[in-house]
Amino acid sequence: MENRIIEFLIEAKKKTYAGKGAETKSSRIKSHDLVYSDEEFMYYDTYLGGEKFAGEEALWISKNPYWSMNYIGRITGENFSGDFLKGALLNVPFDKPFRGPEKYCNSEYEYNCSAKGDFEWFQGRETIYFKGKEIYECYFHGGLIK
Repeated sequence: MENRIIEFLIEAKKKTYAGKGAETKSSRIKSHDLVYSDEEFMYYDTYLGGEKFAGEEALWISKNPYWSMNYIGRITGENFSGDFLKGALLNVPFDKPFRGPEKYCNSEYEYNCSAKGDFEWFQGRETIYFKGKEIYECYFHGGLIK
């Protein structure tokens, strides 16, 4: 069952923020909300802010909360590319389905993600470098909430 849950989570991530999916109605003032569902599974990503942001991804099974991840990040330099970040996040690995892969490069950008733990309990940090200079950072943590 856990494999099917992780497959759904990866699919949901690719259909929402990373895949440039449409936002749904805001759940709070000025929040950005993205929802994806399939049969008994529902995924919800909600965040506040822009250059400095905080949010939460959550997964429900049969209307029961099951898994969640909180994140907070910021742009720390010039030439940040949201499209590059989304490209990295489209490559979320099955064994660590939190953010993006350990490393993703494209042109002058480099994405790095370091995470400890597994699907049940984890924490990590992701960064983006432009021409060798860090321009973005994000911290995340989460796990099962059943």
